[in-house]
Amino acid sequence: MIRVNLSSDYMEGAHSAILSRLCETNTQKSAGYGLDEYSEDAKEKIRTAAQCPTAQIFFLSGGTQANLVTLDALLKSYEGVIAAQSGHISLHEAGAIEHGGHKVLTIPHKNGKISAQDISRLINGYNSDENRDHMVKPGGVYISQPTEYGTIYSKEELSRISAVCREAGIFLYCDGARLAYALGCSENDVFLPDLAKYCDAFYIGGTKCGALFGEAVVFPDKDAFPHFFTIIKQHGALCAKGRILGIQFGVLFENGLYTEIGKNATALARRAQKEISALGYETFVNSPTNQQFFILTKEQYAALREKAAVSFWENLPDGKIVIRIAASFATTKEDIDEFISVMKEIR
Repeated sequence: MIRVNLSSDYMEGAHSAILSRLCETNTQKSAGYGLDEYSEDAKEKIRTAAQCPTAQIFFLSGGTQANLVTLDALLKSYEGVIAAQSGHISLHEAGAIEHGGHKVLTIPHKNGKISAQDISRLINGYNSDENRDHMVKPGGVYISQPTEYGTIYSKEELSRISAVCREAGIFLYCDGARLAYALGCSENDVFLPDLAKYCDAFYIGGTKCGALFGEAVVFPDKDAFPHFFTIIKQHGALCAKGRILGIQFGVLFENGLYTEIGKNATALARRAQKEISALGYETFVNSPTNQQFFILTKEQYAALREKAAVSFWENLPDGKIVIRIAASFATTKEDIDEFISVMKEIR
């Protein structure tokens, strides 16, 4: 019998404050396509939080959709995007970026993070290749905060990557699907104003951070994409009932709720990591956020699946298995206690 489910951070519905606001406004009539007063209110709250009063902000329904539409807008037809070999667009978006006509140019990573040096090396390699006119040109860089391994970029790392991009004349785009858990992490020193300063575009995740669904794409430069609204429509990604997205982000950016969700989930996940490590389990990567990774034997993994829902992550060369747990806005102390109990039982 499954006693606890920590398989992902979007398994539940939405934060109760969002559901309440949706109910309160349910029968009100408003303009469509995100041109309503609720969406405008949410945009202003995000601009204030990012200290970027002229930013363009657009609401889309999901992370893959946000990545596909934004990168397709940022890249020219002959360009690709640099990303970690472990990046979400590299592995877990079913080739969506390639399907949109742009190659993902992967480079090595360390615990999910790529370095300014490796980005520069790829760009320099392209520029010095006499056959480059027959090749895909690197047009931008994709990172995520946090990464697929729950790790976070420091402000210094982000500034170095940004400097390489600007020197090369290419863009920097940050996937913030789980951004709340980076913002709520005690080790973090990158906040929304920093993303607005160093990135040409980024998105603020809602789906994995307490919303029913939705992501907020931010362009710090108000003149960067005057026709992005039309590009969204071209991709079939323009939500007619746009206020549903706007209302949710309005609530998330009210009274610090977005960061508070991140703090609570991250604290619970870190407690799980500490206590499970004390039981003798090996941690796969040192993640400071809401995702935690453990190494199990095949026998332990089989036993765990009978009692708890977790994410399979990868097979290791020695036959052991990496699993992931993820805390969310709805994860409780009791959930973590139960999972720790299960891990004790399968040792």
